[in-house]
Amino acid sequence: MTEKRKRPVVIGVTGGSGSGKTTVSRAIFNHLLGNSLMILQQDAYYKDQSHKTMAQRELTNYDHPLAFDTDLLIEQINQLLDYQAIEKPVYDYTRLTRSKETVHQDPMDVIILEGILVLDDKRLRDLMDIKVFVDTDDDIRLIRRIRRDTQERGRTVDEVIQQYLDTVRPMYHEFIEPTKRNADIIIPEGGKNEVAIDLLTTKIKSILIQHGDHRVENNIDTSI
Repeated sequence: MTEKRKRPVVIGVTGGSGSGKTTVSRAIFNHLLGNSLMILQQDAYYKDQSHKTMAQRELTNYDHPLAFDTDLLIEQINQLLDYQAIEKPVYDYTRLTRSKETVHQDPMDVIILEGILVLDDKRLRDLMDIKVFVDTDDDIRLIRRIRRDTQERGRTVDEVIQQYLDTVRPMYHEFIEPTKRNADIIIPEGGKNEVAIDLLTTKIKSILIQHGDHRVENNIDTSI
């Protein structure tokens, strides 16, 4: 009998900006410490805009599916699934275009793919073993975004609110929220939902075993 070929597990984690999807991704990561795992952020795959002027770059709608180089993301995930290393792009937020630098990423047994539109493209969804939508109310997401962008990105409250009203909120309802129907699991309350995180990580370990990683067999109840 031919031994089943080991394959990495891909978990897609999405939700609106400020939903807590990054917190959920990190919680999954921390619950799976001891395994070979990585977090791959969709934000790294914004399209190169070096051919545009800065004024043109500032007009880019970063919450629209066309802002992302999804073809490259799919190509590199397929490489990781074949246990090949990739040169992950780096996005320069100060210049609003892709950096000339890349980050070497070795393949891992668990790939947590996190971003606002990771469930939008069927080609991307088809690579995932588990699809997660983090569901958080609009007002909570706005408050979190104001905090993050004023503290970490040097923006004013007025700038954050204007961007939220112009693009973030309408794009969420047009493109991001509809992807909820593609999710296997919807998590309310984000990273604070410990029950959901525990169930998720148990299921991930079960899939790892199914994919041929028997190192976790003695450590997990696979009844979920």
